Amino acid sequence: MDFIAGAIGGGLSVAVGYPLDTVKVRIQTERTYNGIWHCIRETYKAEKAWGFYKGMSLSVSTVSLVSSFSFGAYRNFLYNICRLRYGTSDVKPSKVDISVAGCATGAVRVVLISPTETAKVRMQTQKQSHYSVTASHLSKPKYQGPVHCLRMIAKEEGFGGLYKGCSALLCRDCHSFATYFLTYNILCDWFTPAGKNKPDILTVLISGGSAGVFGWAVATPMDVIKSRMQVDNLGQRKYRGLIHCIRVSVKEEGIRVLFKGLGLNCIRAFPVNMVVFVTYEGVMRLAEHLMK
Repeated sequence: MDFIAGAIGGGLSVAVGYPLDTVKVRIQTERTYNGIWHCIRETYKAEKAWGFYKGMSLSVSTVSLVSSFSFGAYRNFLYNICRLRYGTSDVKPSKVDISVAGCATGAVRVVLISPTETAKVRMQTQKQSHYSVTASHLSKPKYQGPVHCLRMIAKEEGFGGLYKGCSALLCRDCHSFATYFLTYNILCDWFTPAGKNKPDILTVLISGGSAGVFGWAVATPMDVIKSRMQVDNLGQRKYRGLIHCIRVSVKEEGIRVLFKGLGLNCIRAFPVNMVVFVTYEGVMRLAEHLMK
C-alpha cells in the first residue's frame, strides 16, 4: 500500500507544481531573467501557457512511479533498519533511523529518475515561439516530445547522456530526502496530542508542506548544478564535472548562483507536498479501514 499511496500522491503533485518547476529550471540555467515574474512574463509572451507544461506528460507517469518507489523504499529501509538495530520493527524509529532511511531512499532514486530528469530539463529549457506552431516555414524544435527527447539524447550522447548530472542529483537527493522525512516525522510528533496514534489532516497538511520546504531548501544548491550539467550539451561542453561546474558557476556569477530558484522552490514545495502527504496518508488509512 505504501507504493500505491505514493504513486497517487506523486501523480497529483505534478499537476500542482509543474508550471513553477519550469520557471525554476529556466531561472537556474539561463542568465536572461531578472527574477521569477520576469521569467513568467517572458515565457508566456513567447510560448503562451504551453511553455509552462513542456515535458509534463513524461513527468506525470514517471513522478507517479518514482513517488511510489520512494515511499515504498523508505518504509522498507526503515523497517529493516529497525529490525537490525532493535530486533523488531514494532518500535518507534529514532531520528537517526529516519534520516538514514531517507538518505538511502534518495540514493536509490537516482537510477530511476536521472534519465527523465535530463529529458524534463532539456524540454523545459527548449525555446519555441508560440507562432512557430502554425508557421510552417520555421524550423521544428529539436525535441518534439519527452520520449523523442530521450531517444535523441541516447543517440547523440550515448547512454551516459541520460545520466548527465547524476553526481549532483545523488548529492541533492541523499541529504534532501533525509531532511524531508525527518522534518515530516518531527512535526507530526510535535502537533499530534498525547494519546493519539496518528496525526489529523491539518497536521499532515502543515507537516507535509513544511517537509517539502525544508527538503528543497537544502537541495537547491545541488539542484542548480544538476540542471546546468544536464543542459550542457550545445556546442563545446562547458563543464567537465560536478566540482568544475560549481567552480565555474560561482566564479562567473558569485555564490548567490547556488541559491537561484530557492524562493520559488520553497513556494512550490509547500502545496505540492501537502498534496503528496495528505493523499498518501488518506490512501493508507482507507486501505487499513477496508482490510479490517
